[in-house]
Amino acid sequence: MRVLGVEGTAWCASAAVFDAEADSVCIESDPYEPDSGGIHPREAAEHMGDSIPRVIEAALEHAREEYGEDGNDGDGPPVDAVAFSRGPGLGPCLRIVATAARALARTLGVPLVGVNHMLAHLEIGRHRAGFDSPVCLNASGANAHLLGFHDGRYRVLGETMDTGVGNALDKFTRHVGWSHPGGPKIEQHARDGEFVDLPYVVKGMDFSFSGIMSAAKAAYDDGVPVEDVCFSLQEHVFAMLTEVAERALSLTGTDELVLGGGVAQNARLREMLESMCAERGADFHAPEPRFLRDNAGMIAVLGAKMAAAGDTVAVEDSAIDPDFRPDQVPVTWRSGESVARVPSAAGGSDEGRGSDEDGDAGGADLRGAEATVEVRGAEVVKRRLPKGYRHPELDATLRRDRTVAEARLLAAAREAGVPTPLVHDVDVPGATLAMQFVGECDLAAALTPDRARTVGEHLARLHDAGIVHGDPTTRNVRVGGEDERRARADGRLFCIDFGLGFSSDHVEDYAMDLHVFEQSIEGTASDPESLVAAVEDGYRAVGDPAVLERLRGVEGRGRYQ
Repeated sequence: MRVLGVEGTAWCASAAVFDAEADSVCIESDPYEPDSGGIHPREAAEHMGDSIPRVIEAALEHAREEYGEDGNDGDGPPVDAVAFSRGPGLGPCLRIVATAARALARTLGVPLVGVNHMLAHLEIGRHRAGFDSPVCLNASGANAHLLGFHDGRYRVLGETMDTGVGNALDKFTRHVGWSHPGGPKIEQHARDGEFVDLPYVVKGMDFSFSGIMSAAKAAYDDGVPVEDVCFSLQEHVFAMLTEVAERALSLTGTDELVLGGGVAQNARLREMLESMCAERGADFHAPEPRFLRDNAGMIAVLGAKMAAAGDTVAVEDSAIDPDFRPDQVPVTWRSGESVARVPSAAGGSDEGRGSDEDGDAGGADLRGAEATVEVRGAEVVKRRLPKGYRHPELDATLRRDRTVAEARLLAAAREAGVPTPLVHDVDVPGATLAMQFVGECDLAAALTPDRARTVGEHLARLHDAGIVHGDPTTRNVRVGGEDERRARADGRLFCIDFGLGFSSDHVEDYAMDLHVFEQSIEGTASDPESLVAAVEDGYRAVGDPAVLERLRGVEGRGRYQ
């Protein structure tokens, strides 16, 4: 199988030929480089119209030289299919690329394949690493999100709630007066910088960059050396991305992570992710730089997989989609494996419980995304260990603040009528909590519509008391009684792990809580629609309907909602 891929979602006009048998890729690219500011859609489209014919001809010339004018043993064209980036991206650029790909496929008499650009970033990493079913962190100019495969589709596990990570960094560099792209300039100046405190905003597996960018601009305007601001931007932004990636690994139970997108070329981001994965015993892969930038090589590789599965598109049905969501794509080129592995009764959440072969409680430490937990009979000891990937000052602040918040909010939630573990002891300097053991498994292993509805009711009661959980996922709800004999009988649900929680009277924060929980269901459950409906039914029965109205707005704010 040989496929010619064409890429042109925004700034890079690119064509490539992928030979699946030899696993070789030849890429021809001509990037658009604006004189100032960011990408201008009209200029990008003009560049695409001028450059796409040239890069396609160069790629075709390579195919002819490599395989002959009549490739495939002299019995046909030099390639077996033409693949193109169908979206997401800038509409004018996508239309130019699609028109060229259609004409080329017709001229050569080969099938046409429409590729989702963001899935191509993921699949090139999976292909180059030889991974089975990884979580993917895409970090590019217009995007920042986590994807995982489940039930025949890729699911958005978490994403930015305002702007892509590259665009966010560019906003700061434009403010400083630097030209596009800003990321490499931030990386260069950060080498001589020192740490200053900036906002750090993580909401479950979602995150936001608007606050930190405003604070960075203000710090620069107030005279903080630009090297210090650049250093701290990297330390905060990339730690946020690494934290949510670790949370996605914990939620899904997978031990493979791939990185994609242009920002993935940043050495500090790769260093953080490598460190986190090493601490967890997970495998990490970032493709070589030519596959991280927008490029037709990844389009050709995924196009070959799709073509081999018979997933082609007729010319008349090949309309572009500037908002093409990765979770809209039926994944025809993969078998039925799933990244979301249902956790065992021992669980993987922070208040999980170990067991030996006979099912009795064990004393081994369990590791979640935030902490390790040691079970001591009817008590668990939760320790937030230092994260080697984070700057020491930032890490110490987060561990301290989250330990204090969790102890306070666990008690406040119980007073509001929501079952939580009793806190026995708090060691703030050691970032350690001793608390009551609750539940034999987490909700991800025993999720039903009735239990989903109960969680909706619990969240409504928390919000009525002015409490935001901050990370309400199916791994942070425990199922069962307060001892093993009652665990399976009464099915009581306990909310745990309030480390990202806070007090608030804003409907926006409550809606975000609901969004985080529903997103965890959609990323791991086989029948998410009925379960999400049950959550909202439970919330509606107890809570403020204005929160559900705002939830629709929060969902629409995500890049892929």
